[in-house]
Amino acid sequence: MHNELVERARTGDHDAFSVLVRAAGPRLLGAARLILRDTDRAEDAVQEALFLAWRNVRALRDPGAWDAWLYRLTIRACYHAAKSANRRAVVELHVVSPLETGADPDFSTLVVERDRVGRAIGRLPVDQRMVMVLHFYLDLPLTDAADILEIPVGTVKSRLHRGLETLRTTMAREGDVPSGAEERPA
Repeated sequence: MHNELVERARTGDHDAFSVLVRAAGPRLLGAARLILRDTDRAEDAVQEALFLAWRNVRALRDPGAWDAWLYRLTIRACYHAAKSANRRAVVELHVVSPLETGADPDFSTLVVERDRVGRAIGRLPVDQRMVMVLHFYLDLPLTDAADILEIPVGTVKSRLHRGLETLRTTMAREGDVPSGAEERPA
C-alpha cells in the first residue's frame, strides 16, 4: 500500500502525496524540533523538506526508500536552518527538583529530568544532535542514520560518542546523570 502511494505520488497524484505526508509529518516535525530546539524553525524546515519532496518526487527511484528520503530532506533543511539562524540569547532558569531536596520523586520529577536532558541535548553541536535524534528518537540503526546523513558509519559513531560524552559531562556538572544516556549497540 505504501509503495503504491509513492508510485501514485511520483505520477503527480496530490491525494497520494497528501496521505504520505500526513503519515510522516508528525515524525518529521518531532525530529526537526529536537534538532533545532525551536518549534517555528522546525515547522519551516519540515515545510521546506516537504516542498522539495513534492518538487522532486519523480527523482525517487525506489518507493521503499520514501521514509529515508524524507528524513534526509528534513535533516538537510534542519542543517540549513541551524547554519543560517542568528543566535538568540537564551535565559535559563534553575528549577530545584525534588531529587535535589531529597523529596520522593513523582511525575513532575520525570518532567524536570526530561527537560534537563532536552536542554543539554540542545546545547550540542547540530551534527551531534542530528545523530542522536536519528538514533535515539527515531530509533534508527547507525547504518540508516549514516545513509540519511550521507556520511560514513564511522563518522556517525564518533559523533554519537562525542555527543554522549558531552551530555554525560554536562549532566554530571549539574549533578544528575540521566539514566537513559547509555550507548546502545549499533
